[in-house]
Amino acid sequence: MGAPPAPVVPAAPAVPRGRALWDSFAPLVVDAVLPMAAYYALSKGFGMSTVAALGWSSALPAARTVWGLVKDRRVNGLAALILVVNLVGLVLSGVSGDARLMLAKDSAVSSTIGLAVMVSAFVGQRPLMTTGLKPWVVKGDPARLAAWDRLSVREARFRRLERTFSLVWGSALLAECVARVVGAYTLPVDTMVWLGNVILGVAIVGAMLIAGGLAADPMEKMVDAETAAEKAAQAPPTGPAGPAAPAAA
Repeated sequence: MGAPPAPVVPAAPAVPRGRALWDSFAPLVVDAVLPMAAYYALSKGFGMSTVAALGWSSALPAARTVWGLVKDRRVNGLAALILVVNLVGLVLSGVSGDARLMLAKDSAVSSTIGLAVMVSAFVGQRPLMTTGLKPWVVKGDPARLAAWDRLSVREARFRRLERTFSLVWGSALLAECVARVVGAYTLPVDTMVWLGNVILGVAIVGAMLIAGGLAADPMEKMVDAETAAEKAAQAPPTGPAGPAAPAAA
């Protein structure tokens, strides 16, 4: 008597692509995009002062940080970072009277974020820039998301690439900060008003290209290979053909 057939384990229901993409992007939207949008809406749309707009836009990151401490007993890294940046802006918003200092103070935000991103590459469970990197690599695919999770636990090279991505972005933001400060005190004020935005744009594009080549692309290839290997392992085996029928006499 042959062995009884193995029980069939029902596959986990597939998560819709849109739902998976939202699950990946939600922390970035809630912790970074909404506070920034709130600041501009309050300051530009409702005419609030810089101090008031920064204060009110800090409410959500502050609540998220406190909730993480109470619920999970850990700090919500991105929410805490936005909160710190807003607090730095509140302190610096009181500095006035020097046009060059007002231009240079904008670099304090970049330097605060840059330092926090670089530190997060070595401290904590996950680098801060992973929040923006992960959705682009997994592409809302549950199988790719599972492959990412397996690689992040099993593969040291994958974790190094993840840290490299944050290190490149942190370095780019710090370089942008230095360039802004140097320009604020060496170039005409009228020039730096528009050049500051150009410097920021160059830093962002440079970080995207360098971090993409050094980290994002290799990580995407590793996820591709891991996803393909997992699908091959789950494919039903194709056993040998049964015994041939006896030939007719």
